[in-house]
Amino acid sequence: MKKFAFTLLLLLFVLVIPEHGQAAAGTNKIFLDGRELTAGQDVPVENVNNSVMVPLRMIAENLGYKVDWNQKSKTVTIEQQGKTIKLIVDQTAASVDDKTVILQTAPLLRGGTTLVPIRFIGEQFGLTVTWDNVQKIVNLITPEAAGNNTGNDGNAGDGGTSVVVPPSETTNGLAMVNGLSFNENRLTIAMDGSSVPKVSKITGPDRIVIDLPNATFSDLFGTGQVLDPNLNGSLAVTDYPDVSGIRYSLYSTSPYTVRFVIDLNHAKNYSVEVTGDSSKLVVIDLNAQSTEDTATLPGNNGRKLVVLDAGHGAKDSGAVGVTGKYEKNFNLAIVLKAAELLKKENNIDVVLTRSDDTFLELKDRAAMANNLKADLFISVHANSSGSSAASGTETYYQRADSKAFANVMHKYLVQATGLSDRGVRYGNFHVIRETTMPAVLLEAGYLSNKKDESQLFTESLQNKVAESIVKGIKEYLGL
Repeated sequence: MKKFAFTLLLLLFVLVIPEHGQAAAGTNKIFLDGRELTAGQDVPVENVNNSVMVPLRMIAENLGYKVDWNQKSKTVTIEQQGKTIKLIVDQTAASVDDKTVILQTAPLLRGGTTLVPIRFIGEQFGLTVTWDNVQKIVNLITPEAAGNNTGNDGNAGDGGTSVVVPPSETTNGLAMVNGLSFNENRLTIAMDGSSVPKVSKITGPDRIVIDLPNATFSDLFGTGQVLDPNLNGSLAVTDYPDVSGIRYSLYSTSPYTVRFVIDLNHAKNYSVEVTGDSSKLVVIDLNAQSTEDTATLPGNNGRKLVVLDAGHGAKDSGAVGVTGKYEKNFNLAIVLKAAELLKKENNIDVVLTRSDDTFLELKDRAAMANNLKADLFISVHANSSGSSAASGTETYYQRADSKAFANVMHKYLVQATGLSDRGVRYGNFHVIRETTMPAVLLEAGYLSNKKDESQLFTESLQNKVAESIVKGIKEYLGL
């Protein structure tokens, strides 16, 4: 049992060694409870950028956990005693039980062998990891042998690994920032918990600073946005002449404060709107004429507000087609096209749950629509089946007050796809169950069907589907 428990520990660790910037191969050794691990060491252990990297095969053959290697995606999956770790070659973003972790050094390939950072796994599975810099030895000690397991010692450095959120014992009671988006000249920040934003306008250069006190980043944030090991990141902004970019960081830990900075090309007014209870949206609207102007916020101007949801995103690809195409890309393409068309409608405002390849939890998608008090919610998807013969278009509703909306949307969607009509159906999907306005989930076609997939990824069909969404919305709203 002892040996079995240590198996997984060896997989993902990052051990800091005071030899910076070098790849020193062949001189480092690994000991588990005093026994040197050598089996499977076809490629030498390396010190890469202060991280001890070991062959995956060496770990798999010495320790007893389940290891899976996906050649196509270059993903390593390690499972033991209910815990799952995933890491990808050449990517510093890894996950532990679907929680994002940022590694100092990404896994890499050497002569067809995958090398992984050693320290991280040891910490995840309870091993004590120490480094003997004189003899160049990594010591892994099981909890039974170590007594008090600290997962670190004075010679091991900081491990080179940063979990996207601070330890849970330090974040109790803090608001959790889950994600952000920028579209229609509005910055929208999604968070859970209580935090009152402090917003200020600064010159030299021009920028707007948004501080969220008593807050930190949640593990969800790192799945959709970039966070470096110091919990800093940025969002590129294009096609908006007022804004050059957006930066964000865990600005302080005493007290905890998350800061967003909108870098402006010139001075700009703004308004601030906070909606929701436990799940909140903070909207910084650069369309405002003054800080008191809320009429420019979506739905506050007498126009109808529609929320478009592109299903899946980022790490969640959704269905994978017969030729390897991802559902998430189809969904986003449709939503972006439909949004551009809706912007031309004088009586409709549109908000997107995501406008790029980011990940949002289902509850955050529903909360966004509810907090904004949207009039309609539409989630766009493509289907999949275990049978390659399955084909056609479906529309789902969950609540009775959504059925009429589903009937209208389905009529136009079937016309647009030209695929077989599989009808309007009841479906207990989270985003159409937990929203409070008429809500539908559209399944345009089946990616598991070669013919459907080939059509869904054509520009002409995507344009037709986007147009059908606008037609359905307008008919249902009587516009």
